[in-house]
Order: sequence, then C-alpha cells, then structure tokens
Amino acid sequence: MKFFNNLGKYRNHGLLIIRVGLGILFIYHGFPKLIGGPHKWERLGTATGYLGIHFLPIIWGFLSAMTETVGGLLVILGLGFRPVCILMVINLIVAAVFTFALSGNFGDATHAIEDAITFAGLLFIGPGVYSIDEKFNSK
Repeated sequence: MKFFNNLGKYRNHGLLIIRVGLGILFIYHGFPKLIGGPHKWERLGTATGYLGIHFLPIIWGFLSAMTETVGGLLVILGLGFRPVCILMVINLIVAAVFTFALSGNFGDATHAIEDAITFAGLLFIGPGVYSIDEKFNSK
C-alpha cells in the first residue's frame, strides 16, 4: 500500500490527465456541433427552452458548441480554467435538464450530471502547475 501513499506527490500529473482527457472529449463532441452551422445551432439551442429561455435559439446553440469546442481546448491548456469550468457547468446543466425532459429517465441525464460535477470540483481545485494559468500566476 506504500505505492498508493506516494501517488499524492503526482497530484498535478493527475490533474493534467483529467484536463487532457476531458478536453479532448469535449472537442470531439463540440466540434461537429460548431461546424454544423445555423440549422444545427438552432436545434441545439432549443434545449434552453426547458429552462424557460425561448428566445434566440441559434445564438444559444452556437454558444453551447463554442463552449464545448473552445472550452475543451482551454481546459487542455489550463487557460482561463476557472471561468471555463463555470461555462461548462452551465452548459452541462442545460444538457442534463434537456436530456431528462426528453426521455423522462434520470439515467439518461447522468452523463451530463457527472461531467457537471467534475467541472464543479475542478473549479475549486484549479488546473494544477502544468497549465498556462499557473505559469502566469507564478510570476
């Protein structure tokens, strides 16, 4: 068990793995939405309707796609990390509400909820030392 006790020294490596993994997956899911154009953005943006926001669905859809795609890149880089985490949490809450409203099954919404919880936790932990934010903050 001594092996596991020493892993705490590598906390920043763990944060880097989490950031790169999540970032790549959000780019993977967000980029097709981003290049999908106004028709795709409008369909995506209607998700806000389940929260009572019925105006400008194209804009909301575009912002969601940008949050996933550009936010994924910024998460990897650790640049603007905490503000991006907030945007990701908001985006994922909308996704969870939308998914639950469509299916009526809580289990279908759990993926978005899990990611929202992860980003909420990362908001407090920060990006770690292997990040652009840390490089700027340490000077």
